[in-house]
Amino acid sequence: MNAPAKTSPPAAPTGRVLVVDDHRKVREAMADILRQAGHTVESLSSGAEALDELAKKSYDVIITDLQMPGMTGLEFIRQLESIRHGAQILMVTAYASVTTAVDAMRLGAFDYIEKPFGAEQLEQLVQRALLHGRAIDGQRKLGGGADALRSMIGSSEQIEALKAKIARIAATGETVLIAGESGTGKELVARAIHALSNRADAPLVSLNCPVLSAHLMESELFGHERGAFTGADAARVGRFELAEGGTILLDEVTEIDLKLQAKLLRVLQERTFERVGSSKTVQIDVRVLATSNRDLLEEVEAGNFRRDLYYRLNVVPLRVPPLRERRDDVPVLIDHFLRQTAERLDREPCVIEPPAMQLLSEYHWPGNVRELENIVTRSSVLNLGGPITADEIRPWLLETTRGTSPEAAAASVGMSLHEMERQLIEATVASFQGHRAKAAEALGIGVRTLSGKLKSYGYAPRAKDFSKAA
Repeated sequence: MNAPAKTSPPAAPTGRVLVVDDHRKVREAMADILRQAGHTVESLSSGAEALDELAKKSYDVIITDLQMPGMTGLEFIRQLESIRHGAQILMVTAYASVTTAVDAMRLGAFDYIEKPFGAEQLEQLVQRALLHGRAIDGQRKLGGGADALRSMIGSSEQIEALKAKIARIAATGETVLIAGESGTGKELVARAIHALSNRADAPLVSLNCPVLSAHLMESELFGHERGAFTGADAARVGRFELAEGGTILLDEVTEIDLKLQAKLLRVLQERTFERVGSSKTVQIDVRVLATSNRDLLEEVEAGNFRRDLYYRLNVVPLRVPPLRERRDDVPVLIDHFLRQTAERLDREPCVIEPPAMQLLSEYHWPGNVRELENIVTRSSVLNLGGPITADEIRPWLLETTRGTSPEAAAASVGMSLHEMERQLIEATVASFQGHRAKAAEALGIGVRTLSGKLKSYGYAPRAKDFSKAA
């Protein structure tokens, strides 16, 4: 966005994490997982120790257990209110209840996670907390949300028009439907709208619709009561409730099941819903943003999307232009990604020869900004010190531009974005002699994310799970 959670993913953040848990094995296991992901981690056994520690050091994320002797997790969070700690707080509990979760949120917690949970779940939650904290810090340093637009790289007529629309739309509080091809930066637009709105101090909660089944999506959106279905061992607060007073982003909303669309329509109309397994009506004050890489009217005509829901979502339509419609921004984006990658690699930015820059500027970019970022990252990682040439880049493009030889075209036509990503990851790991931490840092992703992708290619270790008994 012109970078991203699911769009062009942002570089996986790392930071300073404090783990507070009286169970030594759980505490050490969490600390170990987070250190492997690149974070700097300290671990303590009680809230009292943590308060003493926070008087001397600052942290980006604080993870606290709920049930601890002497001072519970909730009591610890209450004590944190009187300290200018600046951290995002995550609560870990095997005794979750809706009341506990809501109390934690009201006291300032960013989110909570229930035992048992997987290592990857923990890493992803910490990453989201870090991104949220840095977004808040960035808004504060830049004087509110106005400079959120600066994160949208480019100065073309198309991108300037988009920024102007965002600035006008943000203040209205209306529902916004953000349309655009994959990789154009729809999530970045949504974040800018939230940052510029009068809800900027409240949460922006997102849901990546394509990754969830209809059953899980209903629970994620609206929450559930204990015993509502098999495996619901504890109550869960849904995304709408967590976004109270703020904004919810429904990423790729066309993936929501037709039956669930009816319940979503009611939320948009009445601002009320019931948790799964409950008859109690919950009232909410949440702004809704939705994204789609499909033509929603076509989906309506095909019977895949409710017409009434379409009109409820399409109150204020916003189209994010594909990169081929704003080619003037390509050199600026290239420079941005070169510097971004160089910072991760801890070296000077690479130089691109003029013919290579011309090749990239004339290319039609079917994968949009995400594809451009991948190409620039790959070029930087594999660079041996000289300028990046057109001959190096040409084989990686999905389809060569006008004037390129048929031989070069044959080398790249039909290659999928997935295959491009795989080649980039494998080449990067090889260039660092198999050192995953260094490769992950260069790629801008977490070690666990890298390991997961390598596993999907056939050779990554399996992540262990935490358990209640640990």
